[in-house]
Amino acid sequence: MNQEVAKEFSKQIIYRMNESTRMITLSFEQLIEEDVWKRPNANSNSIGNLILHLCGNITQYAIASLGNKQDKRQRNAEFEAEEGYSKKELLEKLMDTVDEAKNTIQNVSVSELLREREVQGFVFSGIGILIHVAEHYSYHTGQIAFWTKQLKDKKSLGFYDGIDLNIKNE
Repeated sequence: MNQEVAKEFSKQIIYRMNESTRMITLSFEQLIEEDVWKRPNANSNSIGNLILHLCGNITQYAIASLGNKQDKRQRNAEFEAEEGYSKKELLEKLMDTVDEAKNTIQNVSVSELLREREVQGFVFSGIGILIHVAEHYSYHTGQIAFWTKQLKDKKSLGFYDGIDLNIKNE
């Protein structure tokens, strides 16, 4: 893998992370304070849990593993929380985590992208880690959007307002 390909790959991962952050921010704008800790049922997670989970996962994979830092994640606590952060604090925590991850990603070397390491009992190259981070972030962004639509009885959250998504490829 050459440096040019590595930079483009990292750039695309960061783009996907920015898109998920944008969509979560739009979802949060439509929520009231009490909404972030509501659970659809006893066996489901609140939006607050999902944000804590995203911060833990992004930190463990992108910041600690890819950035060669100590892994201090407490995964169970992400799902056990029922309060402790306001809507604003959750969004700030997510943005700070994503910003730190993007900084790590922008500075990752080709050798780190290719090096395999163990994370959560799985073995991934740096490329595998970045794919996981982007897809995992996107997956839970969809859950947050779905739960926001349910809470607010909305068909659309405005993610693509003003964009014609019916334009055909040329």
